[in-house]
Amino acid sequence: MAGLVLCEPTELYNILNQFNKCSRLAELNYLCLLDARTKSEYNESHIITAKRVLQNENGEYLCPTSVELESLKYCVVYDGNSDTLGKGTPAIDCARILEQRSRHPIRILKGGYEKFSACYYFFRTKKILWMPKEIEDFQPYPAEIIPGLLYMGNFRQACDPQIQKDLKIQAHVSVSEEPATFFSTESGRLYYIPLPDCTEFDLLFYLPAICNFIGSYLVSGLAVLVCSRFGISRSSSVVMAYFMYQYRWTLQAAWMHVQKCRNNMRPNRGFVKQLSDWEMQIHRVAITDISDPNY
Repeated sequence: MAGLVLCEPTELYNILNQFNKCSRLAELNYLCLLDARTKSEYNESHIITAKRVLQNENGEYLCPTSVELESLKYCVVYDGNSDTLGKGTPAIDCARILEQRSRHPIRILKGGYEKFSACYYFFRTKKILWMPKEIEDFQPYPAEIIPGLLYMGNFRQACDPQIQKDLKIQAHVSVSEEPATFFSTESGRLYYIPLPDCTEFDLLFYLPAICNFIGSYLVSGLAVLVCSRFGISRSSSVVMAYFMYQYRWTLQAAWMHVQKCRNNMRPNRGFVKQLSDWEMQIHRVAITDISDPNY
């Protein structure tokens, strides 16, 4: 059997917000999100796209007939407030049934609906039926890199006032050739570098000032969004540089963390080389082997 693992609310948030050209929620074998609470609780409010898991006449949970668990990338189950794998709860009981048919671990949402909805109230809904076109048109939010503090996204997300409100974004770092975002440079809340996504641009020169700008907000508990046009290359380079600078992480550790939050992030080769140079400046030695195909 595949087993059970706890899923932090920020992990589910990032799973819900993965996208390529459109939301990955539109992929049939990407995510099955199951609500193991009572019917009345589910009808009152649930997490977007979640389906209520059904039970037979004996109260035993049933595997969803419309889902191929064997090929599913993520299966997440939640109830009201489960926060451990060690006791029988609706989410645990349901997951025990599901794991018998899954190749991947079944995730139990830590803290359940109560904790997730408190952190991400804007992902609560009463909507039960979702048409395929609605899922395709779902507009993802920025990836959450540090819960409640640091986000990474694209230019569209940086211009969306609802996203700034929902995530309580207080400042932007924009590394893009796009014009001003929701904030302006005059406000002091935008650090803007008209940076092209090309291997020759000297990003390394700006990294100390960028990291200090981000840190000046985060130390006060104020959220920052780092953005570029597509939120894949330039923004991920800056976020990794911040982790290396602030926490003295290696490039490899920073890379793995950011990739877990946004799985299609991909700095261009020039930025990878500059991040390696940044690692050498911080640690006095190049620790990460960037000749590895993973980079």
